[in-house]
Amino acid sequence: MDMPTFFSEAPPKAIILTIGDELLIGETIDTNAAWIAQQLYEAGIEVLHKLSVGDRREAIWQALQEEFFRADLLIMTGGLGPTSDDVTKKVLCEFFHTHLILHEPTLQHVASLLQQRGQEMLERNRAQALVPEGCTVLPNARGTAPGLWFERSEHICIALPGVPHEMRGLITEQVIPRLQEKWPSLQAIQHRYVITYGQGESKVAERLRSFEDNLPGNIRLAYLPGNGLLKLRLTCLHAKHIQMLDDLHQQLISLLADIVVGTENLPYEQLIARKLLERKAKLALAESCTGGYLAHLFTSHPGSSAYFTGSLVCYDPQVKVEWLGVPAGWITNPGVVSEPVARAMAEAIRQKLHADYALAITGWLGPDGGTPEAPVGTVWIAAAHQRQTISRRHQLRGDRQRNLQLSATHALHLLDELIRQIC
Repeated sequence: MDMPTFFSEAPPKAIILTIGDELLIGETIDTNAAWIAQQLYEAGIEVLHKLSVGDRREAIWQALQEEFFRADLLIMTGGLGPTSDDVTKKVLCEFFHTHLILHEPTLQHVASLLQQRGQEMLERNRAQALVPEGCTVLPNARGTAPGLWFERSEHICIALPGVPHEMRGLITEQVIPRLQEKWPSLQAIQHRYVITYGQGESKVAERLRSFEDNLPGNIRLAYLPGNGLLKLRLTCLHAKHIQMLDDLHQQLISLLADIVVGTENLPYEQLIARKLLERKAKLALAESCTGGYLAHLFTSHPGSSAYFTGSLVCYDPQVKVEWLGVPAGWITNPGVVSEPVARAMAEAIRQKLHADYALAITGWLGPDGGTPEAPVGTVWIAAAHQRQTISRRHQLRGDRQRNLQLSATHALHLLDELIRQIC
């Protein structure tokens, strides 16, 4: 199918439609819609709204009828698989008045994938190569179901597989480049970030009242709180205003200098990892209540072996005693959740794993546990270096998952604080 170019003065508008019964009953969290929205927004395409429907012909048909002509672009995910509940292709054929035909390049791709996996070609696999006649087929390098691109009356409908890994590959490698080709006037939206710790959204907003009042109309400021951090995002909709955006970014950093922990849109652990790499320093962890969550955060990013030596999950008090040398008497007095125990854990793991820095955490995340001296929600954190050990107590009030995430953020900040003090 030819790809004619058309573009109006206003930025293109998009609607996202996700398909699957599992989304409606909460069995699967709909991460696809959020990720697609982010990619479209970054490319300069405005998302009007998102919706989900089940794996039923009537529901998909109604969504197409109501949404296709409301926006320049409709992106659908789900229902392109080989099983009986995958009906999206059939409904698309009805909607665009066409029928399924065998797409030979897709069939060859499916056969090659199955051969690599040592699997035989089944009729259901072969059905993956059936596509609506007249659509543009988007090759799926990561799976068997191709993407499908339709156009009618200057409106675009794109159907993608619901498997997140496959959908993301198609969006990145096929969809965004084709949309940029079709709408050459698309302008990538520019962002600048400031990450803060220690003050809530209301307090920071009060500090920035004058700054916000004087923002030009083409620059927006958003507050994005989460897990003990507050992310501030400055957005510029036009490339010609980037210098103004950069100047305002520097002004924002200066206004909040006492609470700024980063100026890039990166997870806190990555911001700290950069500091460790710059100093050619190693980190070790001793985790009790977080059960390895801190280690997971660091090792989720490639290259972590350059600065992360290892972690001990010392959940049982006896592990703290036998592996980290915490005095046995301290388990009961002052208690397993206490400042001396946290400091001893940090200092011991740093020495045992031959690290420059160490971080230790012990606490009661709830809902059970706690003592009169350290009630549920009490967390003690210690960060150690050869020259200095610092520690801090936090009293958390969330549920177990919330307390886990907050504990990790507080621990990362204490480590960040120690790194800054040592330097």
